[in-house]
Amino acid sequence: MGYTVGDVVAERTVHLTRESLVRYAGASGDFNPIHYRDDIAAAVGLPGVLAHGMLTMGIASSVVVAALEPGAKILDYGVRFTKPVVVDPERGADLHVVATVGVVDDTAARIDLKVTFGETTVLVKAQLRIAV
Repeated sequence: MGYTVGDVVAERTVHLTRESLVRYAGASGDFNPIHYRDDIAAAVGLPGVLAHGMLTMGIASSVVVAALEPGAKILDYGVRFTKPVVVDPERGADLHVVATVGVVDDTAARIDLKVTFGETTVLVKAQLRIAV
């Protein structure tokens, strides 16, 4: 796959529900009640039940991975968490990911991810490097 700076490699919206959070808790072992109990989230001053940060990070990278050719090699991946994803008990939450080629050199392409919940950017410096 050839990479050109500015090209959108992938874009997807992923819908999260409270069930998504429970399933992730079971898979990850992270049973912090801020991820499934409104009363606990409110008691610690949160705006509601939050999606796990690592779930958000994993969803973002999965959008890129799904678009890569078989055998593609990911060299590194990093993000900075900035805002939480609040998962409403009835409406859930939509996480939108746009992956754009930011830099290409002789050995790698850097894919920049814009990850938003509504109008809010929830991850910054979300970058994934792929061997070319």
